Amino acid sequence: MTIKALIRNVLISVSLIIALPAAAETAVIVSANNGNASIDADTISRIFLGKTSSFPDGSQAVPIDQNEGSAARNSFTDTVLGKNASQLKAYWSRLIFTGKGTPPKEAGDDAAVKALIAANPNMIGYVDASAVDGSVKVVHKF
Repeated sequence: MTIKALIRNVLISVSLIIALPAAAETAVIVSANNGNASIDADTISRIFLGKTSSFPDGSQAVPIDQNEGSAARNSFTDTVLGKNASQLKAYWSRLIFTGKGTPPKEAGDDAAVKALIAANPNMIGYVDASAVDGSVKVVHKF
């Protein structure tokens, strides 16, 4: 390989790395009227896995998922719940079969989840951080 070809390949590689988009940040949200200021990842995981139905302040917590296959849901499932999509499906299948749990309701995309949560202080969900506005409050980011 000539020096000229080597430099060209290095420049192409660098330009590809620079062009890669940054990973989107996901925000766990509650209604702006919810009294919880911050919730740790373990508590969020317990709420979304049906292990608790309460926020840290004792109020009812109703988890809302985005549609299966969405980027935000995949990120949330991997990062916060520590499971991939098939592991989560198996987890809920087992609980449903034994009558010990019901998975979170699916509400659609960022806009649908945000609108639903903004209207109900008992709900918790997740959206791309860029979708957050004053109608909801961020309690955790990842």
